[in-house]
Amino acid sequence: MHPPRPAHGSSADLPSAFNLNSRRPRLNGVMAHSILFVLLAALSATQIVRSAATTSEHSEVFNWDSIRFVYAFGDSYTFVQGTNGFPNFSFVGDEAGYTTEQALTSRIIPKNTSSEGSNWIEYLTGCFEGTPFFCKKQLWNFAFAGSDITGALLPLHHNYTTSLVEQVNQWATAAAKAIPHPRGETLTAWWIGINDTGDTLNNASITDFPAFWQEEMVAYFDAVQLAHDNGLTTHLFINVPAEDRNPSSLGNSAASQATYKLHIEQFNSALDSSIRAFKASNPDAVIMTFDSNTLFNTILDNPEQYGFTNTTGFCTCADPEGFFWYNSGHPTQAVHKIIAAAIEAELKNPTFIQ
Repeated sequence: MHPPRPAHGSSADLPSAFNLNSRRPRLNGVMAHSILFVLLAALSATQIVRSAATTSEHSEVFNWDSIRFVYAFGDSYTFVQGTNGFPNFSFVGDEAGYTTEQALTSRIIPKNTSSEGSNWIEYLTGCFEGTPFFCKKQLWNFAFAGSDITGALLPLHHNYTTSLVEQVNQWATAAAKAIPHPRGETLTAWWIGINDTGDTLNNASITDFPAFWQEEMVAYFDAVQLAHDNGLTTHLFINVPAEDRNPSSLGNSAASQATYKLHIEQFNSALDSSIRAFKASNPDAVIMTFDSNTLFNTILDNPEQYGFTNTTGFCTCADPEGFFWYNSGHPTQAVHKIIAAAIEAELKNPTFIQ
């Protein structure tokens, strides 16, 4: 789903576990080049130091407190606006791509996400504005609002939309060698499938959905493999949340809602199997998962416990207090805070895919 232009403007105790394993304005030219020179100098020094200390592939232990670089690929639930990004869709670039300089000099614009404010990955990293280089946990966000996994299987929302596959291709071409990703200090977050499961709801050309989801997974994990082969070896996979309970879906028939729920279940099952297959083929990979579907259902089933008074409507406004949904398909900032806290709890006490 892609967001409207966002307006600018208490989470309760979290469930115990949400792991898939446990079923329980742009810079002017002079300024941009000046900043780029400083950043490249800092990068060179960082990479020289990193190369002097290698870690055995099989002895690495993930420690969230040691993570200094967070990469993200996905859709509107994850994207943050950047000064070199497509307005209201990305941190940097669009389908046409971007240069290394554009990636390095883009700055995060605060409170410009698919919610009325900040989103989960900004809360998780504490990286809310400015250049990622100055954040304690640098957020390098290549997610693009409105993305599906690949335009080869589903049509792009717009001619400028960057699918997940293209997000990774562009990163590998323009940014992989320029932005640090030292092993043991880097985490890559993957959250995709929300648009895929929604865009296929009324697609009569797909007659075998389990087979279709498998095709999607092939494209998905080819992209993951490319990222992995280029040094992103620690992964967090997030499944599709309970979008069948969003206001847009609730306005449809019961049969349509049931089909939507089934598509999400099938996608998430295919994702789980593909994660395990990827681990088997890449024993050096460090893999964790997060079950956003269970989290959403838990909150929507017990809204008062989380401070929500409205879970069926939405308020696209500066202060949607009490609302779970900001618009017909995207949650409010309050929900993003809960997502971030739940993910951080998992990362501090992780269960790894073996």
